[in-house]
Amino acid sequence: MVFLLFCGLALLLVVGLLGQPYWLAYRRSRVVETAFPASWRKILQQRVPLVRRLPAHLQLQLKKHMQVFIAEKSFLGCGGLQITEEMRVVIAAQACLLILNRATDYFAKVHQVLVYPGAFVVNRTTVDGAGVQQENRQALSGESWSQGQVILSWQDTLEGAAIADDGRNVVIHEFAHQLDQENGAARGAPPPTFGDTQHDPKRWSQVFHAAYARLQSEARHGVDGLLNHYGAQDPAEFFAVVSEVFFEQPQALAAEYPSLYQELSGYYKVDPAGW
Repeated sequence: MVFLLFCGLALLLVVGLLGQPYWLAYRRSRVVETAFPASWRKILQQRVPLVRRLPAHLQLQLKKHMQVFIAEKSFLGCGGLQITEEMRVVIAAQACLLILNRATDYFAKVHQVLVYPGAFVVNRTTVDGAGVQQENRQALSGESWSQGQVILSWQDTLEGAAIADDGRNVVIHEFAHQLDQENGAARGAPPPTFGDTQHDPKRWSQVFHAAYARLQSEARHGVDGLLNHYGAQDPAEFFAVVSEVFFEQPQALAAEYPSLYQELSGYYKVDPAGW
């Protein structure tokens, strides 16, 4: 009797696991079938001018992605901040730019978006060349954690959205890190989407590291170019920085780094230089 009960429970577990993807797909289909709220449309018009540049079919796709994103992610206010509808919409719009035209699971590893009123302070332990441990305090506008959280400064989020052509966007930056972290630690080599036969890891590596070395050289010599020197820290930061520029200054990136632009366009499945 106990054996039969155990087998029955095991069968229910297997059926539940096998049915979960279908249930998730059904739930998402119900979400996107609902009308996009008029209040959300107004927030996009007022706060996220970049959306207006998108072709009509991409605007529609973005809105559906936003509906799923907002339905599935928890938004938590920190430092006394109260989460509002505007915050959810502005953050979701910018994050979902990264998954247009791509097979996506909506940043499946991200469970929470933590939002501070402004820059937040974190403590960092570093080890210098002599092996001495040092405690440092840093003020940050955003962070991406592998444990399923993205942390954002609302002030920087608003500013990043308001100026759509300066190549600075903290939401794009941190969610690019999340894409990079889908196959482990962020290292500037995000995994291609399922079924992507055009992605060539060897070509990506060659183009990516050539552009990264160029930025490192500019940073060493104090040369101000298109890309923020912050991206010269490591390959992960470089990928996040060039993702910001790809969406906000695509024509400039295509002109200065044509091969890099082509790789990013192939990865993100969009061509913002043509918007």
